[in-house]
Amino acid sequence: MGQTAKYRQVEEFIKSGIADGSLKVGSKIMTEEQLGRRFGFSRMTVNKALLNLSKEGYIERIPGKGSFVRTARVVKPSDSSRSFTEDMEAIGKKAGSQLLSYEVIRGEDAPSVAEKLGLADDDLIHYFARLRTGDGEPIAISYNYVSAAIVPAIDVRCLDHSFYAFVDSLGLQRIYQGSEFRAVLPTDEQRELLRAGDIALFRVSHCTYTRVDGVLVPFEYTETNYNGDIYSYISSD
Repeated sequence: MGQTAKYRQVEEFIKSGIADGSLKVGSKIMTEEQLGRRFGFSRMTVNKALLNLSKEGYIERIPGKGSFVRTARVVKPSDSSRSFTEDMEAIGKKAGSQLLSYEVIRGEDAPSVAEKLGLADDDLIHYFARLRTGDGEPIAISYNYVSAAIVPAIDVRCLDHSFYAFVDSLGLQRIYQGSEFRAVLPTDEQRELLRAGDIALFRVSHCTYTRVDGVLVPFEYTETNYNGDIYSYISSD
């Protein structure tokens, strides 16, 4: 692979600062001249990076004053296994959940999910949808499918908090196996719940595995639709 473009290096430097909390909301970014000296790049290159970051909503450029971190954003590597609760902690927000629906379905009701979980038509699956929040503000909607063969019963009260904390309390090992990413248009319901306006949502889907008698077995499939103004992923390369 070729070397990362110079302006991208500046972008990733600033995004990493936002992700690890060293650059907080309202923090002033180094000037073009300072960034140019740090990287040994021209001001034109640095300006391109700052312009891109401004367009993407990471920073606000104020003439005569400089560039400032615009809002708390979650920026994480594409192979990260960090939970939503941990994501919120990373940007200083308190994670919350609002249960939208819960039911037990059969594999035949969600055949594509049953296939991912290695389940038959008659096998039972816990299905629940939740609105995920940070400091009470809507950030994402998650749709979870959990094999009842691995998790026979779920305390529904835990779904207003962290489901993974409940899984951990059962002593189940959680093994993350990577994600798929897509931009999707919100439904009317999703747009209303997320107060998303006229933007695309960022969908991340993945399976979570555990070990049963030493064998790796999928027990959960999740699709999470994020407000793209708040969430973004960066390459883990």
